[in-house]
Amino acid sequence: MPVVKRIDPRTVFAPEEWSRLTSRSSWRGMWLVAHAWGTIAACIALVALWPNPLTWLVAVMVVGTRQLGLAILMHEAAHGGLHANKAVNEFVGQWLCAVPVGADLASYRAYHLQHHKFTQQPEDPDLSLSAPFPISTESYRRKAIRDLTGQTFVKQRLPLFLSLFRRAGKDTPVTHESFVATGREKMARFLGVNALLFVLFWLAGAGVWFFVVWLVAMATWLSLVTRIRNIAEHACTSTGEDPFSHARTTLANPIERLLIAPYWVNYHAEHHLFMYLPCYRLPEAHRLLVEKGLIKRMEVRPGYREVMRLATSKG
Repeated sequence: MPVVKRIDPRTVFAPEEWSRLTSRSSWRGMWLVAHAWGTIAACIALVALWPNPLTWLVAVMVVGTRQLGLAILMHEAAHGGLHANKAVNEFVGQWLCAVPVGADLASYRAYHLQHHKFTQQPEDPDLSLSAPFPISTESYRRKAIRDLTGQTFVKQRLPLFLSLFRRAGKDTPVTHESFVATGREKMARFLGVNALLFVLFWLAGAGVWFFVVWLVAMATWLSLVTRIRNIAEHACTSTGEDPFSHARTTLANPIERLLIAPYWVNYHAEHHLFMYLPCYRLPEAHRLLVEKGLIKRMEVRPGYREVMRLATSKG
């Protein structure tokens, strides 16, 4: 299949608008990474100071969403958007964003750029995430239960752990499954960085909360919100020729941004149209597209509840 059609931003935005949208701030990129880790630390400190089921539940949900936030900031680094200095961008994107949640910046970039090149086409490595939809409510409920009980986490991480004891083939095709489930060095880095995190937690007097909050969040809530994010971005969108319709924007409210969609990841249609815009410029891009009447060509939903209702409408 041919690559998806690209939109020339000069046909959409005035020069001053495009200049403003594409302007990047290295300090802001570093602030986002600091914000993610600061939020994680604050939640764990909250549970350590006031340990009870409610604070633990809130901490697990918020920390799991910030772990997704780290993956989103890795995605930002994959597009060169965290820092103007390439070496800093690569180091922060890899070691402070990707590795702690079990990812790898270089392999993700190769996989993700293919997703942009062939969005919603047969060659799209993410097509397996959106193609089955819509599904039934019962099917989604089973998937959500597997996420919240850690079954999805074990299914994805066990092959990575086993890869420590065998070498993967060099000719593994680029698919979502191969990206998630392979990588001997990736797992070694993940275990090493998480061991370091445990030491830091322990030195801070909160070693137990590394397991009870950080790992529980990764094994449960992160799996669920990652699934919801994947569904919201491309499930039940068009596979036609118009690139305005290949991805979805979800207008998230403050609670959804806290617990499901951090760092403007909900503006996914705008990201696919103009993929090198910094994530913090996407709300303005959305506003300008509304003003220009182009939003009518896009798939936009008023919230994640509406998206999930659409995605589980089968039967």
